[in-house]
Amino acid sequence: MAQRRSIQPTYEEREGEPFATPEDAWIWYSQCQQARDEGARYHAGLGAVARPCAPDDIVLEVRRLYRRRILSGAHLRALVRFGRQNGAAAGEGDATAGRLWREALDRLATPLRAKGIVL
Repeated sequence: MAQRRSIQPTYEEREGEPFATPEDAWIWYSQCQQARDEGARYHAGLGAVARPCAPDDIVLEVRRLYRRRILSGAHLRALVRFGRQNGAAAGEGDATAGRLWREALDRLATPLRAKGIVL
C-alpha cells in the first residue's frame, strides 16, 4: 500500500500575501533577478511566503510605465541601483538618486495596488 506524502501546497493553491510597500516588492524582484543572474531558476510556490505574483509581473509594470513615459531612464537607473543595495542608503550621499528612487516607487505603487501585489 502506498504511503501518503505530505506535500506543501503549490503557488496556485496558497493565497498570496501582498507586499506592504512598493519598495518591498521591488527589492523582492531585485533579489529574484540577482539569483537568476547567478544561475537560479524561479519556481513558484517554493518560498516561505506565497506572493500574489511572479517576479516578472513587477518588472512588466515597470516596463509599461517606462513605455508610457511615466518613468524615465533615470528612474530605472535609481531602481536598479537601490534594488541591488536592498534599498539601503536610498538618498544618502546622492540626493538626486534618492529623489528618483522615491518618485519611481510612488509611480509604481498605483498599478501594483490595482493588481493586488501591494496592499
